[in-house]
Parts: sequence; structure tokens; C-alpha cells
Amino acid sequence: MSARDNILQRLRQAPPGPRPLPPDVWGQQAARTDAAGAGDRGERIRLFCEKMAFWRGEVVRTSRDDWPEMLRELCLAKGVRSLLHGERHAAALAGSGIAGLRCYDRPVEEWKAELFRDIDASLTSTRGGIAETGTLIIWPDASEPRLLSLVPPIHFALLDAGQIHADLLAAIGAQEWSGNLPTNALLVSGPSKTADIQVTLAYGAHGPKELVVLLLDGEDAR
Repeated sequence: MSARDNILQRLRQAPPGPRPLPPDVWGQQAARTDAAGAGDRGERIRLFCEKMAFWRGEVVRTSRDDWPEMLRELCLAKGVRSLLHGERHAAALAGSGIAGLRCYDRPVEEWKAELFRDIDASLTSTRGGIAETGTLIIWPDASEPRLLSLVPPIHFALLDAGQIHADLLAAIGAQEWSGNLPTNALLVSGPSKTADIQVTLAYGAHGPKELVVLLLDGEDAR
């Protein structure tokens, strides 16, 4: 009898032991969050901004009412001549005075040439943020496809401060991902980056060179 057979025979003859209890993942995560101080809303916001800055992302605090004006100022400062956005933001941007507004209102095939040649920046919504890693949660859909956050050199993203969660597990639980996951869920930390060439970290190699988060802060944000 081989050594393998001996091991298998001993395993089969061993008396059954008590069934192990499943780990208390949520309890362990809650304790970890409390220990890190990330259970406090203000601390989550502070940590998110700190981590996003580490990844060379820019966070600009504004309010639900004032963000179009803040976006206009940012576009002027960054020399943005054309801004592509989804229909859900058309009304808010209509009176903003931002030059070169383009609404994504056609099939993606009709946008490809303009996206790669003429669009300087884009604006997308986000589903939330993760404080632990400085990460945006983005769920693209037909009105705001993945290309909006992938192709233009500058990506502006709207983030509700009340939707910044301590960590990924907290976000999954609070937003009930198990029941309504999209076909494409994105976790974005800073502008695009790669270290494929000589193991040197380079930014903007295959996506936006800049990520600017418009943080909707204040108790009126929902």
C-alpha cells in the first residue's frame, strides 16, 4: 500500500468530529472597523480623501446645489473644451455655463471617433466610495457606459459623502450587492496607472490622466 493510500485510509477511519462553526465575518469586520475608527462619518471622509490623494486622485468638496458651478470652475482651470455627460445630469448642467457640453444620447458606436479625438473630459455618477482604500464604486449602465470613465483624459466623478463606506465588505452589505449586481461593477482608485514597463509606475497610460472627485458634502447630501 502506497503512502497516499495509507493517508486516505486513516482519514476514512478517523471518527467524525464536531462540525466547525462558520466564521462570523460581519462581526469580525465590525470589530475591525471600530478599531480603525472608520465607523465615524467624518473619519471615513477624511480617510477617503487621504487615500485618494495617495493614488493621485483629486477630491474637491462641494454641495448638492453648488457642484455644477464648481465643475465649471474646474473645467476652466484645466482648459476643458468639451465635457461629455449622461442624460441624468443634463438638467443640472444646463445653466452651469460650462463650454462644450455634450450629452451622451446616442449608441456607443456613434461616439467612438469623438470620444478618442474630441472629448477632453467626462462626468459620471458613482454608487459610493471606500474609505479604507480611497476607491470609487462605479456601476456603468446604458446611460453612463464604461467608456465615459475610461476614455476621456479627465474623469470627473460625483460622490455623495454619505455613501462613503469603511471598507468593501461594508459597502457590499449596506448596498445589498448580493441581490442586484450589475454586469460590470468598477472599483476605481485614482487615475489610470500601470507598472508593466520596467516595473515603473506610470499614470495615464491606458485611461484618464486625471481623476477629480466632486464630493457632495454636508447634511443635505443623500
